[in-house]
Order: sequence, then structure tokens, then C-alpha cells
Amino acid sequence: MVSGATVSNNSDAARYEVNLDGAPAGFAAYRLRDNRVIFTHTEVDSAFEGHGLGSALARGALDDVRERGLRAVPLCPFIAAYIERHPEYQDLVAG
Repeated sequence: MVSGATVSNNSDAARYEVNLDGAPAGFAAYRLRDNRVIFTHTEVDSAFEGHGLGSALARGALDDVRERGLRAVPLCPFIAAYIERHPEYQDLVAG
């Protein structure tokens, strides 16, 4: 993970959030249906682009999905591309 970056699940807002040194840097929005986390949109603030925060966000979100015993539905192109590049997360994808 990027040094100083933290990822947390803001379930009230239905999104995973990435912060860098305490400053909000981006989010991955989702809908929770049954045992599936449906990722709908990912956004990283342009001031933080190119620093690996999007990847840190995707990794943190998918690790949380795994820890909670849920499945992922990557409707968001960014999350889908991340899973494609990281086969260790492909088992999370709901059929």
C-alpha cells in the first residue's frame, strides 16, 4: 500500500474511501445486495492521480470483501480492470 494511505469502508455512505495522510483522496461506491458488493464507480481526486491510490483503494476494498465472506460484482471499469490484472482476486467475482 502507498505509504500514509488508509482504506476504510464507510457503510453509511456505501463506499470504500482512501485517505492519504488523513486527507480524503478517493472512493469506490457500491451497492450491497444479498452477499454481493456491487462496485458502481471509483474516483480518485486528480491531485492524487498517479500515486497508486486507486490501486490501494481497489486492493483494500477487495480484501475487505474477502474478509467479510462476500462476493464482488465489478460493474465499475476501474475495479474490473484491477481484478483482471490481479488474478488473486478473480475468485471473488460473482457469476
